Amino acid sequence: MNQIERDNTRLSESEGEIKVWHRPVDSLLDIYGSNAEKGLSFKEVAFRKKKFGPNSIQKHQPKSLFSIAIDQLKSLIVLLLAVAALISFLYQDRLEAWSIIIVILINSMIGFFTELRAVRSMEALFKLGVVATRVLREGKFIEINAEELVPGDIVYYEAGDVITADVRILEGSGIQADESALTGESMPVDKAPDSVEAGTILAERSCMLYKGTSLARGTVLALVTATGSDTELGSISALMSETSQDKTPLEDRLDKLGYRLIIFTLMIAIAVTLLGIIGGKSVVLMVETGIALAVASIPEGLPIVATIALARGMRIMAKKNALINRLSSVETLGTTEVIFTDKTGTLTENKMTVSTLILACDPIKNGRVDKSSLLEIKITDMVKDPDPGIDRIMEISSLCNNAIYNEDEDKYSGDPLEIALILMTEETGYHWKEIQSKYPEIREDAFDPEVRMMAVWNKIGMDKSMVSVKGAPDVVLNHCTKIYIQGRSRDLSDKMRDKVLDMNTKYASEGFRMLALAFRESTAPDENSYHDLTLAGIAALIDPPRKDIKESIQECARAGIDIIMLTGDHANTAAYIAHEVGLNGRDPLSVTEGQTLMNEDLNRPGPAQDELIKDTRIFARISPRQKMDLIDLYQKQGLVVAMTGDGVNDAPALKRSDIGIAMGERGTQVAKEAADMVLLDDSFKTIVSAIRQGRIIFQNIQKFIYYLLSCNVSEVLVVGIAASIGSALPLLPLQILFLNLVTDVFPALALGMGEGGDDVMKDKPRSEKETILTEQHWLGIGLYGLLISVCVLGTFYISIHTLGLPLKQAISLSFLSLAFAQLWHVFNMRNYRSGIFRNSITANLYVWGALILCIIMILTALYVPLIRQVMNLAIPEASHWALSLGMSLIPLVAGQIYLYLRKIKEQGNEKAIA
Repeated sequence: MNQIERDNTRLSESEGEIKVWHRPVDSLLDIYGSNAEKGLSFKEVAFRKKKFGPNSIQKHQPKSLFSIAIDQLKSLIVLLLAVAALISFLYQDRLEAWSIIIVILINSMIGFFTELRAVRSMEALFKLGVVATRVLREGKFIEINAEELVPGDIVYYEAGDVITADVRILEGSGIQADESALTGESMPVDKAPDSVEAGTILAERSCMLYKGTSLARGTVLALVTATGSDTELGSISALMSETSQDKTPLEDRLDKLGYRLIIFTLMIAIAVTLLGIIGGKSVVLMVETGIALAVASIPEGLPIVATIALARGMRIMAKKNALINRLSSVETLGTTEVIFTDKTGTLTENKMTVSTLILACDPIKNGRVDKSSLLEIKITDMVKDPDPGIDRIMEISSLCNNAIYNEDEDKYSGDPLEIALILMTEETGYHWKEIQSKYPEIREDAFDPEVRMMAVWNKIGMDKSMVSVKGAPDVVLNHCTKIYIQGRSRDLSDKMRDKVLDMNTKYASEGFRMLALAFRESTAPDENSYHDLTLAGIAALIDPPRKDIKESIQECARAGIDIIMLTGDHANTAAYIAHEVGLNGRDPLSVTEGQTLMNEDLNRPGPAQDELIKDTRIFARISPRQKMDLIDLYQKQGLVVAMTGDGVNDAPALKRSDIGIAMGERGTQVAKEAADMVLLDDSFKTIVSAIRQGRIIFQNIQKFIYYLLSCNVSEVLVVGIAASIGSALPLLPLQILFLNLVTDVFPALALGMGEGGDDVMKDKPRSEKETILTEQHWLGIGLYGLLISVCVLGTFYISIHTLGLPLKQAISLSFLSLAFAQLWHVFNMRNYRSGIFRNSITANLYVWGALILCIIMILTALYVPLIRQVMNLAIPEASHWALSLGMSLIPLVAGQIYLYLRKIKEQGNEKAIA
């Protein structure tokens, strides 16, 4: 075995066991068979390419177009419709058969094209790896495609570069990395070559840089420790491929309804056929009638009306900046009980802002007494102040700063902290460019993570310079001997030093990033920057909450929806933001950190698990896997979970949740493609609007099914009762199919287009176990169906036995009575709390349009000779019209009386409780 094979065998054996962030650099170089000064040879690289493959996310075979199309036909309702179409063909009713087939095709096409978009999620991950990288090969740096990297390569990165593999830092200073897309950390994090403990979580592995992140500051020489699917980004890709996306609650409910309809259909077809034959009727006639009733009992309008209602909801949401990727997700929003939300960019602006300046003052200043001798000035309350302390802070903020303004893009670039300082100077009337041009720069001591400070020297006179320093307050204070008070440098006493540190601790515990600003005047620009400094003040920075977030969270609370924060940021910062936006559980807010979850078995039910769900509203320092585990935990409690996010690290959880919600402006492409919904304006308020629309859609679908099935039941009962008592049939098979296709579907479709009531967000979310139709709905379907059928049978009886009409005319009157009774029945679908004349049904213009269309079609069937002949109808006289219309109004009047009495009863109960 040659040296190359021995190195790679050793690397392979160590892989997965070594903690590369814990091992010393020399040990790692030995394990990876690499050399920090020469890198790998081209021969070694070729060998490792064969062993480890390209440095790209593994491509998973996407579903074929054929399999996506087949998935659209797996619904039980679609299966029932297919059977109904087949029966219709056998029965020679081609109109009904082709109508059903068209319904299936339209429904399937919409589902096909929406599901097709899902395959883009993996493609978005692949794009992250296609960049160039500088690598050391045989002692020379060359630039190669990042896909050519192998474990053991020595790579070089500069500020602004995308990290193209998981690497261990070998050399570098002043290093900061932007890992927000991977860890959720809102600020660039400091990096250094020193090893960390083996158990350190990903977000705190300061000697590591990860694929898909970027270098915000400094230069780095690093060892490639993992490529392709073995990287942290690759593991996220694997999580996405492993993650199954279960059926939405709507799909589950429609399937359960389908099972019931299968049983109902078979029972009706068999029972009516047997009763008619036993009653002495023609076997052929009863078989045809049984088939017609079986077809009629299947609501062929169900999938198309549900699909149209959902599609309309998508259009409405799109106008309100919410793009839906999956039709059934629209309704899922209405069932949402828990929203897991990221902090950075979702609850906050994802933009650091200077909130407060803290500077020393005399006990009495401008008539104000400050017992602590420290003055806290809110930036929002401050205008340009001639106070020398403020002037000096603005000078230091402008001079000790490397942020850049791009005029073409009207955008600042650089460290978010430095951008925040620049914006502070502009907002308060100071101009950083003028200050920089007034004091030319002499030299800069770049920020060093070990020193935790940076300094800039500027010329302020002929032979005088000023050094401006910014950094961590506790460190800067150690180098300060004086403090600046009203234009004068005074000795910094131990008492004042303690007060400054206490103030720093107070703000830091509330989630603020603290930055000390100091200076010193000197005539020797070559001396050490960090000694004998004068403290000018401390800036407290925060990533502020979004302006509209608090109201939106309150709206969710009224709707019975819990909001839970999942963030990769620190616990104190998360708790502060949660308090600011009104995200309150118990007081004080309960925060659980990722390190704690690592010691808990989230998959083991018990009191600890129940307590976690009951109390915790904030989970900080969370990993992608833990996000998914938490979603699973809540889902096992029977809760419908929505998840918001914007980073690569959020993608698996977005896919695992019942509905994933990605940020459109700040979100990564991976997050957008993994999500069910994308917020174009990144506003949490849009989620509330979408949830409201989701609830309206479910109510509309519920009304539609309630109406459709009660009409179908009335048709079945009319024929079934007549057959069981040995009477002539009041309806013929073709008439049943006509009513089923015309008077049922169009009003039902109109119900699916309703705008909803004002109180839709005042009720708690529906239970995941709740079916589309409750027991009360099924009882109502039976009673309304029975009432309509009794009125139709009454019409038929009066026509024959009282008016002495021929059978054909009696059947015609029964047909008209049933047709109009079903049309008027649509008004019984209003909410009983609403008024009789002003409600969501009467306000729905689509309902009136559907009624007019159906009446025209009924009259066409009656007065067009050819259709009348095929339908076996007769034109009634005026008095006969009065009978049919009068009997058809009885179910409407009875239904309105019932709804009114129910409203009165509820009002009485509310008064009694009050």
